[in-house]
Amino acid sequence: MTDNENILLESFFKEAAQQQIEDNGFTERVMESLPSKTVSRGHRLARLWTWFCLSVGLILFLVLGCWESLKDSMMVLFAAGATSVEVLLTTIPTADLQVNPLLVVLFVAVVGVYLPYRTYRKLSAAL
Repeated sequence: MTDNENILLESFFKEAAQQQIEDNGFTERVMESLPSKTVSRGHRLARLWTWFCLSVGLILFLVLGCWESLKDSMMVLFAAGATSVEVLLTTIPTADLQVNPLLVVLFVAVVGVYLPYRTYRKLSAAL
């Protein structure tokens, strides 16, 4: 654009910004027609149902002794991960690669701790 066109555009928008348009009560009518902020009966029932199902699930989890199963599963998962790291650290010296075991442990820590944490943060921010 040329300087003359820029000057014309600036003057046009400067004049337009100074104009006042009367709404004749339009804003007030729109604000009055908006739904109130009170929680509807359906929302309250949905929340109540969610809490009920969560409570029943938690009680069943504790009564049926699922905690031990979850704990055992986590121990098996941890043992499998530790075994995988052990195999990795044992087989690295057989290769001609120069790898620092500290870097391998650091890498495993980043993949096992930081990435799930970051994913959790992004998901919780999205919700």
